This record gives sequence, C-alpha cells and structure tokens, in this order.
Amino acid sequence: MNHADIGWVMVATAMVFFMSLPGLILFYGGMVRARNVISLMVQCYAVACMMALLWFVLGYSIAFGDGNAFWGGLGKVALLDVTLGSMVGTLPETLFFAFQMTFAIITPVIILGACAERTKFGFILLFSSLWMLLVYAPVAHWVWGGGFLSDGGLFGETGVRDFAGGLVVHETAGISALMLTIVIGRRAVSDYRPHNPGMVMVGASILWFGWLGFNGGSQLAADAGAARAVTVTILAGATASVTWIGWEYVKTGKITLVGMVTGTLAGLAAVTPASGFVSPLYGILIGIVAGIMCQETVYILRDKTGIDDALDVFAVHGAGGIFGSVMMAALGTASWTAQLGGIAIIAGYTAVATLILIFFCKGVIGIRVSPEIEAQGLDQPVHGQRGYELAS
Repeated sequence: MNHADIGWVMVATAMVFFMSLPGLILFYGGMVRARNVISLMVQCYAVACMMALLWFVLGYSIAFGDGNAFWGGLGKVALLDVTLGSMVGTLPETLFFAFQMTFAIITPVIILGACAERTKFGFILLFSSLWMLLVYAPVAHWVWGGGFLSDGGLFGETGVRDFAGGLVVHETAGISALMLTIVIGRRAVSDYRPHNPGMVMVGASILWFGWLGFNGGSQLAADAGAARAVTVTILAGATASVTWIGWEYVKTGKITLVGMVTGTLAGLAAVTPASGFVSPLYGILIGIVAGIMCQETVYILRDKTGIDDALDVFAVHGAGGIFGSVMMAALGTASWTAQLGGIAIIAGYTAVATLILIFFCKGVIGIRVSPEIEAQGLDQPVHGQRGYELAS
C-alpha cells in the first residue's frame, strides 16, 4: 500500500461524491421551473442512494469481478471476498470500490436531467436501478474491468482508451438520455427558462471542483499523471466556457450565465476520456472545439428536431464524451480503430438495452405523470412540498 496514493484517492472519492450531492442537484434544480425543483432534487438524491446500495450488492462485481470478457460475474457480490488486505494496485480494494461507486452514482443521476418535469418517481427509481446494473456496470467491465474492449481484447494490445469515463460515463448517459427523451416526448409547456441561473452556476462550480477528483483520481495514484490530469481538466473547462459565450454572442448578441457554465461542463465532458493522456495544450484545443460543438448540438436537438432533452444531457455529456474520445485518436494518443469501434459498440448496446428497459419499466409502472400534475408542477402533488413559499 502507498499512503500518498491512498490519501489522494480518498480525497478524490469525496470530491466525486460531492459532484452528485449537491453539485448536480443544484445545477439541475436551477435549470427547471420553480414548481419542479423539489421533484428534481428528490429524484437525484434517491437515485444516488439506490445506486450506492446496488453497487455494493451487485454492480461492483459485474464491473470489476474476475468473470469473462463480457461481465465480471458474481464473485464480488456484497464484497464478500474483499478483506482489509485486498489490494488494487497500491490501494485497498475497499477504496477502489468506493471511488468507482461514485462514478456508478453520478452516471444515472446525469440521465435524469433529460426527462425532468414530467416523469413518475417510481419509473425513475426502477429504470435507474436496472440501467446501472445492465448498462453501466457491463460497459465499465468491457473498458475498465478487463473486458473485451480493454487492452488485449477485440482491438488488440491498445484497446479502447477512456481515462475517466468519456465513454463509460458520458456516452452511456448521453445515449440513454436521448432514447428516454424520444420515448417520453416533449413537455406540455412552452416556457423552459431556468428558474434560478444563480443556482445553476453554484452547481456547475461544484461540478468543476469535483471533476478534478473525477479525472485526477482516475490515475489511482498521487503522481505526475494525476497532476497533469487535474491541470488539463481546469484548462479544458475554462476554454470551453470562453468559446461557448463567444459563439453565443456571435449568434444572439447576448452572454448568458447558464450558457457560460454549460460550456464549462461541455469542456469537462469532452476532456474526460483524454485527461490522462494529452498535454495541457491539447486540453485547450479540445475545450475550444467542445464549447462550440456542444452548443450547436443543443440548438440542433431543440430547434431542428424538436427533441425535448430538458437539461441538454445528450448535447453536453453524450456529444462531448464522444468528441473527446475521437480527439484522442486524432491527436495520436489512441487507435482510430479502437476508438471508433468502441464508440459504436457502446452506443449500439446502450441504445438497445435502454429502449428495452424503458418499455419494461413503462409497462410495470408507467412513465409520465398525468397532464394535470405536469401542468401544476410535480412538487406539491407528488412530494407535498414547494421549493419556495410565496409571501403572504
């Protein structure tokens, strides 16, 4: 065991957990209308709790067990064979489990933004639980757990390169969000403006802070590689923020707070798969393109196709993560065949599996609240609380 590595990864674990609670909750909560802020927060918090338990019971074993090329098996169910002396590299396995658990928590929570303001709470819990076990955990095994997309697998010695989750986290979340949005349909209202841009900014700032642990911690060591990943992460997020508002001003003549911080997340998502492999200069290059490309993806989905991805999950996370994965090949740090092949395989599996899960959960519970509840807002009818009390 290396005490410096243990200390850094423990800090990184706390940082990534802080991204979900409260970072993503605040970011998403500010983006919805005031009448739905409690429902969004309850959904995200409940899903985070469920994912932690399911990761312990089964998810970790599927992702990182010693199974075969396609799944990890049941050897690590409930950590029954993990002791204080069990090791992953220089880390106690319990710490590696906890670090990876924070990824399994935040990925389903990311998806929730796509179907905000119109989805049943029961559907959210059932779908997220099945999705983490049947989509996220297997894909994590394929890429990170010694599966067929990793080194020595389908694409030879190099394998698919995904340092911190451009494919495992952001592509799977983005593709699934797109499928969910298409099936559930548009919201019944026309005013989609965020009710609290300041809350969005605070949430985005927490996410950026946590992302340093997300990417830097994925080195699983306190070394120069972790330092480079942290540096690249800061630069890519900052650059994409600038290019987003620059492009926004060219197109609309305005610079919005929500746009600027959305650009930050676009740059962070895009650099995530590459952060451990590229130089700071390449991180800036990725950020430059991501800020413009993800913004255009938002406009195409919202204005051209009519798809109501409520909080732009696919445009930011899906498109950003895929772009960053492709850029690794373009910059010479990964194989074109492996990167494009991995993107295609993960996208195909994720889309098909997600659609099956959506229709299964829809048949069991239903997917959408009644038109009356949707018009009133979910907070009071579903949860008996309001985010804001009107002055008497």
